[in-house]
Amino acid sequence: QVQLVESGGGSVQAGGSLRLSCVAFGFSGGPKCMAWFRQAPAKEREGVAACLINSDFTFYADSAKGRFTISQDNAKNTVYLQMNNLQPEDTAMYYCAADSNCGGNWWSYNYWGQGTQVTVSS
Repeated sequence: QVQLVESGGGSVQAGGSLRLSCVAFGFSGGPKCMAWFRQAPAKEREGVAACLINSDFTFYADSAKGRFTISQDNAKNTVYLQMNNLQPEDTAMYYCAADSNCGGNWWSYNYWGQGTQVTVSS
């Protein structure tokens, strides 16, 4: 059974940092791509950062460039999202996504975690 488990969310003041973690279970041969999305109240789901596993390929939304960094620990089937200089507009539920069939669309995934809440106060 495929399962993604996120952790690391919390409440911080503007300018603070958080590191989110996502562990993938149940993939045959491991996931091939993983990503972070977020969804704020009354807003649509938004891709934040993505990567190919066992690869240097990464992709960031414009809102994340320069502040967020996605990284991976392949031995643990884990990806991280280091978020620096957080702002109130970053407040959202952050979701991990993964897939074993990656066709080049950075924001297309079949498996999703339950999410971890990030709240940034001004």
